[in-house]
Amino acid sequence: MIIKKIINYIYGYLRIVVEGYYIERFINICRNRNYMMWNIKKVNDINIALNIEIKHFREICKIAKKTQCKIRIKAKRGLPFLLNKYKKRKLFALFLILVLGIIFFSSHFVWNIEIIEENGLAIENIMEDIQEAGLRIGTLKNDIDTKEIINKVRLERDDIAWIGIELKGTNAIVRLVKADEKPEIVDENEYCNIVSNKNGVITKINAQDGTANVKVGDTVSVGDVLINGWMEGKYTGIRYVHAKGEVEARVWYTMNKTIPYKATEKQYTGNVETNYGIKINNFKINFSKGVSKFEFYDTIETENKIKLFSNFYLPISVVKTTHEEYGEVQKTYSMEEAKKIGIQEIEEELESQIENQENIVNKNINTYENENSIDIYVTYEVLETIGTNEKIVF
Repeated sequence: MIIKKIINYIYGYLRIVVEGYYIERFINICRNRNYMMWNIKKVNDINIALNIEIKHFREICKIAKKTQCKIRIKAKRGLPFLLNKYKKRKLFALFLILVLGIIFFSSHFVWNIEIIEENGLAIENIMEDIQEAGLRIGTLKNDIDTKEIINKVRLERDDIAWIGIELKGTNAIVRLVKADEKPEIVDENEYCNIVSNKNGVITKINAQDGTANVKVGDTVSVGDVLINGWMEGKYTGIRYVHAKGEVEARVWYTMNKTIPYKATEKQYTGNVETNYGIKINNFKINFSKGVSKFEFYDTIETENKIKLFSNFYLPISVVKTTHEEYGEVQKTYSMEEAKKIGIQEIEEELESQIENQENIVNKNINTYENENSIDIYVTYEVLETIGTNEKIVF
């Protein structure tokens, strides 16, 4: 809201009064044409006051005439009218030249970095790596070598499939595509074993190419060979192959938690404090220096950069700081309540790890009561296909 007010002030706007019996029709036509109107107030049954942009004034006058309404300008507000009022004053002219000079000087730097993940997958800590590679707020655009920055980031990260950097105005747009996490693929023409990628007990094994190294009922650990990448014939002897087959096993997912009978929880009161400030590059000016009156509160800070055009950011930001008050509430749970809470939390976490929950064949819950808490252990037994290819190195 603050940024919109600043932009409207920069471009200028009119406060007008519309009089007539078809005011609703007048407003509907303006809105259908996407003319921006705000701060609309009803004066009486045939009069309303509202703000409009300067550029739409002539078109709005035509609409008023069409709807048999009259328009009267109540006030002219914004920088253009201020400039017109003081255009003959030398001091103001010097100030205007200074402002334009600062804007021109600022246009040679990057004041905003916009990161766009093309496939919607978030990439952790990418901003830190981009800044470490040389793309920082306040960097002179002529000193930015996008190819070098791209190469540095890709050398540091193996979770990025593609990265592109585009400089537009004072905005640096970084587009990223996250790499899919896939196991190493062994070429069909290369010899390989099938090894276990999970701990479990074998329930089924079918070796199509290669020799089974385990049998039903065997316990296996991560890295154990399940199907050897070789076959032995009576007359041909041992020959190596690209192992193929299907291995199924019982695997276990286990998690435990301790739930106390007494806990302190947050309870928000709905009371909020909001303060504003201005940040010029790394220098921050707070409009309110007072300490929060709340005893317990969470602080949420948002920063909105000011821009003149779509990609022309200024080194100025409006900082909004919000304090949300909460009280500390002491909760006391019975043993059964604590048990129910713990089991629900563990089950939600475990089930998020299991791809197909229909393959869960058994669930085991153990609880151990203590004086002030309860220990909960939950184990899911799941039937899963296991095994991954591992190249044979001679």
